[in-house]
Amino acid sequence: MKIRSPLPKRQTRLEIIPLIDIMFFLLASFMMVSLQMQKVRTLKASLPTATIATASSKPDIINLTVDSHGEVTADRKPVSFAELSTLLADRFKQNTNVPVYITGTRDATHGSIIYVLDFVKRAGIEHVAIAVKAAPSSN
Repeated sequence: MKIRSPLPKRQTRLEIIPLIDIMFFLLASFMMVSLQMQKVRTLKASLPTATIATASSKPDIINLTVDSHGEVTADRKPVSFAELSTLLADRFKQNTNVPVYITGTRDATHGSIIYVLDFVKRAGIEHVAIAVKAAPSSN
């Protein structure tokens, strides 16, 4: 003999809306935590400002280029690190605000550029810029 309940039989349902809310909350939480875990290290740089210059008032600029082997050229002339140190010290004695532009070739390593930057800082020069050339766009 079957005993029947006075309550009507209800079919079970899985509510999806609360599950979606929980998943969005977890996604937002993980994104916020992952952003906080990232360490940001920066290099303080004083970038030069653009000015209108005439031919007679050309500033004294030192252009350094570092190639893939770590060799340095100063104003398109190859120099050793000893010559570079004396060149930077002499130019700094003539003009204490002399700007230095450091450019690396495509295959230059980060370490060799930082090594040259260390030479510039040891000479006392504070106006340093890392020259960057934009890649040609393929439109």
